[in-house]
Amino acid sequence: MTNIEQHPQAKTAGNLFIIAAPSGAGKSSLIKALLARHTDGSMQVSVSCTTRPARPGEEDGVHYHFIDEATFQAKIEAQQFYEWAQVFGNYYGTSRVVIEETLQSGVDVFLDIDWQGARQVREHYPSARAIFIVPPSIAVLEQRLRLRGQDSDEVIAERMAKAQAEMSHYHEFDYLLVNDEFETCLADLEHIVLAERQRMALQQQRHAATLKDLLAKRG
Repeated sequence: MTNIEQHPQAKTAGNLFIIAAPSGAGKSSLIKALLARHTDGSMQVSVSCTTRPARPGEEDGVHYHFIDEATFQAKIEAQQFYEWAQVFGNYYGTSRVVIEETLQSGVDVFLDIDWQGARQVREHYPSARAIFIVPPSIAVLEQRLRLRGQDSDEVIAERMAKAQAEMSHYHEFDYLLVNDEFETCLADLEHIVLAERQRMALQQQRHAATLKDLLAKRG
């Protein structure tokens, strides 16, 4: 967690970005690559809680907070999530306290969630910017899922059906990116994030002293 005293850009609250995509569209890889371009602590991805088992190479507290179902249910009852959902028999949720503290410290936060979670979050943060990422074709999506080598044919068929259902909600988002050429899509994602930092309300707050001086009447 970045503290206000430690972060040089902490004069204004950070932006909340919702990034959704069907499994296999490349969402996680794009977020990871964007963070690798900006190592100044000005942006970070929210680490969600989940009840699903960790996959090979995943670390607790880095990729997810891996908890059991009883603990997750207790957090739901305590209203500790901005959003939560059950996906493929497992629970996923976004911590309310962590998000609020991070935004107030001036850091941009990326939420890697689905369209249902996006709806829930925007009820609390209408100013959140929502980005939906899709693959260039249904054939490419299936190919990417198979290349993972982690799922059976039955699971892949399930994921494909769910992906099409998710993609039908693309119009509920502010931005739509097609992840055909990875570097092009990454550049487009970066442009969105950087442009949002220049919105009028944020710039007015960030540069209040400069604006006051520029508009001051001179003798």
